[in-house]
Amino acid sequence: MSTLETMNFEQILPVIFMILMGISMLAYVILDGYDLGVGALMGYATPDEKDSMIASIGPFWDANETWLVLGVGILLVAFPMAHGVILGELYLPVTLMLFSLIIRGVAFDFRAKVPTDRKHVWNKLFLIGSVGAALSQGYMLGSYITGFHTSPLGIVFSLLTALCLLAGYVLMGSSWLLMKTTGPLQVKAVNWARRSLWLAGVGIAAISAVTPFISPRIFEKWFAFNNFFLLMPIPLATLGLFFIADRTLRRLPTRLAAGNEYGAWVPFACAVGVFFLSFYGLAYSLFPYLVLDKIDVWQAASHHDSLMVIFWGVIVVLPAILGYTVYAYRVFWGKAQGLSYN
Repeated sequence: MSTLETMNFEQILPVIFMILMGISMLAYVILDGYDLGVGALMGYATPDEKDSMIASIGPFWDANETWLVLGVGILLVAFPMAHGVILGELYLPVTLMLFSLIIRGVAFDFRAKVPTDRKHVWNKLFLIGSVGAALSQGYMLGSYITGFHTSPLGIVFSLLTALCLLAGYVLMGSSWLLMKTTGPLQVKAVNWARRSLWLAGVGIAAISAVTPFISPRIFEKWFAFNNFFLLMPIPLATLGLFFIADRTLRRLPTRLAAGNEYGAWVPFACAVGVFFLSFYGLAYSLFPYLVLDKIDVWQAASHHDSLMVIFWGVIVVLPAILGYTVYAYRVFWGKAQGLSYN
């Protein structure tokens, strides 16, 4: 197979779309991941705290899902062969994810419109939708990594990945609340983050240990002598981020009690870094295949002329989405304000 250095633009274009799709999916996992994590924590909060939690994600949660639409859209139009295989194999968890996201969206709006004595029903549905979406996404990821193997070990691995991703989302959600809230809820967020931190870490370690043995090609990419030392900084940096987050979370209760929020942003930044490094390691392992060892990026790609039309569309759409995202986060920067529906 030709290297990227020797390819012409027609050969590189499918790789560009693969990178754009990867960036979209990573953006979705990080941005929608924290608000799914906030939703998953709703069961541990008081009614007033639940309103504060909703207020912390209210301006962002719906727009965050735009990145999922963009990523799946690129998969559909740029790699139709892989799209058919992947969504065909993942039909059930994809359906569960969509139902969960629908329930979550309906609950988000209806909890504000029902009488107070019935709000708890929609809060529970918001929690169920958040957990269901996180678990289904994790199961899809595990199934995708194994090449859609339906053996008992493959199913166990996918379930482990589902729990790991949920723990990661809870870590980001609690770290987000740590930055966006104050008072008792902020203290609770520290405890939630500490509980989920190492659970997510154990899950990532287990998945990282298993993944190279799924395919001889992946094993060779990671453990070939020349590659091993070049790639070693990835797990070391990931471990370092976990230790930094853990140390910060241990010190924060004392600081918060004294009215000092120094370092409150560190756990969230570390969680984002962990997700980025995990995604990078996964992308390195799978490239250039969109379906493990079966369909590579060039086999799955649409015709070059079609990709060029799509390319100019993405050139317009991607900056627009990115610009709106940056603007929204800038406008609503700082602590979440009191929730009001007037």
